[in-house]
Amino acid sequence: MNALELVHVGFENLVALNRVVAIVNPDSAPLKRLVREARGKGLVIDMTSGRKTKAVLVLDSGQLALAAINPETIAGRLEAQRLAKLEKVEVEEDRG
Repeated sequence: MNALELVHVGFENLVALNRVVAIVNPDSAPLKRLVREARGKGLVIDMTSGRKTKAVLVLDSGQLALAAINPETIAGRLEAQRLAKLEKVEVEEDRG
């Protein structure tokens, strides 16, 4: 069974990364339209705490999660988590 991998997306909010299909910048017209349509259908999870949306996470359920941090920041946090996990596995293997 795969471990649940969560990443912090600001304001004490976490997202399960195995559910994320894409992390995109919300500034293009097609993305703004997609967010507007999803909001009308009740498919938006707003995790911005009233701040400007800087990233849209497209989930495998069709929902959109809005975050107030940049996509690059989310990707960097994910990479740091994965490196820490890899280092932990290597230490455990060295022990035995």
